[in-house]
Amino acid sequence: MRRSAFIAVLSSGVLALTACSGASNQATGDDRYADGGTFTMGFESDPGALDPATAVQGSTNLLLSFAYDTLTYIDRDGGLVGGLAEKWTVEASAVHFTLRKNVTCSDGSPVGPAEVANSINRVADPKTKSPLLGVLIPTGVKAEADEAAGTVTMRTPEPNQFLLHSTVAIFITCGKGLADPSTLAKTTSGSGPYELVESVANDHYTLKKRQGYTWGPGGASSDAKGMPETVVLKVVSSESTAANLLLAGELNAAHFTGADRTRVTAARGITHDVLPAGPGEFFYNQDPARPGADPAVRRALTMALNLDELGKVSTQGTGVKMTGMTTLSPRPCRVDSVTGHVLAHDVEAAKAALDAAGWRAGPDGVRVKDGKKLAVTILYNTDFGAGEQAGAEYQADAWRKIGVAVELKGQASGAWSDALFKTGDWDVAAVGIGVSLPSQLTGYLSGKAVPDGSNFANIQNTRYTELVAKASAVPDLEGGCKVWAEAESALFDNVDVVPFIDKTQVLAMKNAEIFVPGGLAQPTSIRMLKD
Repeated sequence: MRRSAFIAVLSSGVLALTACSGASNQATGDDRYADGGTFTMGFESDPGALDPATAVQGSTNLLLSFAYDTLTYIDRDGGLVGGLAEKWTVEASAVHFTLRKNVTCSDGSPVGPAEVANSINRVADPKTKSPLLGVLIPTGVKAEADEAAGTVTMRTPEPNQFLLHSTVAIFITCGKGLADPSTLAKTTSGSGPYELVESVANDHYTLKKRQGYTWGPGGASSDAKGMPETVVLKVVSSESTAANLLLAGELNAAHFTGADRTRVTAARGITHDVLPAGPGEFFYNQDPARPGADPAVRRALTMALNLDELGKVSTQGTGVKMTGMTTLSPRPCRVDSVTGHVLAHDVEAAKAALDAAGWRAGPDGVRVKDGKKLAVTILYNTDFGAGEQAGAEYQADAWRKIGVAVELKGQASGAWSDALFKTGDWDVAAVGIGVSLPSQLTGYLSGKAVPDGSNFANIQNTRYTELVAKASAVPDLEGGCKVWAEAESALFDNVDVVPFIDKTQVLAMKNAEIFVPGGLAQPTSIRMLKD
């Protein structure tokens, strides 16, 4: 049930790699479906504040995807399909959207061009301090409403090949929440097919279906046979507990990445999809006061690791080869940026590099330079399952063998996120940024460091920045993707990011069906199945 991609909202979509079934159902078509009922899905941690403009955690955005609409969606073939937007035209630095008519917010107020534009502009306004600005939404973007024409135009100061693709994950706020954003922390205010009616922190969140909803993906409506009246999102921190609840029929769906995925997928009555779960990659904190600020230290620590083994340990053997930092569908850029750009495993070379950099073994075996010990703190997220801890322990063991003092610090999602984006109290952290567009990465990999920006590792790679500017100016997608790949490679060459595996997860279902691209549910896809 764990999600390694901590900013799943940025995902443009995850499509099933395989779809398997543990049992067959004799009924076909609509005869399989049961009307009404409650769909219960497990998720790994409490979503916390619910404002779409500030949401970065997977559990938060899973919940929001039930209550909010987006301009476009990903279909099951990996293409784009209309949501609030009925159709669109694309220019180099603008996209013109024609909106569906008669859309309403959960409070009954109309949702038209002005509401959509204001919602986008709120996220784009630096005063909002949205972590999505410069990542999901390009800096400088502006949305313009034309009420008479029923259109919204998104414009960027410079050409942007991915502006249209980014809209699959921009939740549109409306009604009372748009008028008073302070209310969004604990309530939902969207035009989606469900509305939040009850929340019990760290336990469950209940949503009720809205009647008359007709503007879902491709024009899907809420009156489809088998669509549940109620959705309950239940916080289940233990993957084993989630497995037990699913097998007992107390959950209808949950994600699994660890050992329990095997017993769940083998069980009778369970169907499942194998989905990308984001990249396995780790970062060094390059704040000047941290060991990772020294390129020699970053290179030595990386060479001390067998990255293939690290990948196997952290995913319990369920990962696949990583070829780039964008891992989620539709992933328009698929150029291999990893091969040939990652340091090979060489323990002796790692020791020699530290020696050459002036880090000499002290009496206790820990390396010292200028009277200061080489000590690193590895931060890992305890909500991401046993694999995260196992990977951190593997790193710690390898680095202690070359004379590094290592402290392991496991924290739940909230504290983990605060350490990355507020306090900066970490040296090494595995942070899987699950996105489909390379432009969505730039705010996390360049620019202002936290807390003034989103550059949590304080990466200052001039080559990357130059290539990003070059890639952004290329008018065609294919040519631009080649330059974007060069930009990613520049990060790997400088050991700013260390890629080691693409993670996978299983979405297991019982007595129900649901499509969850990129960690964002498409609620109109839910069908309750007859026993």
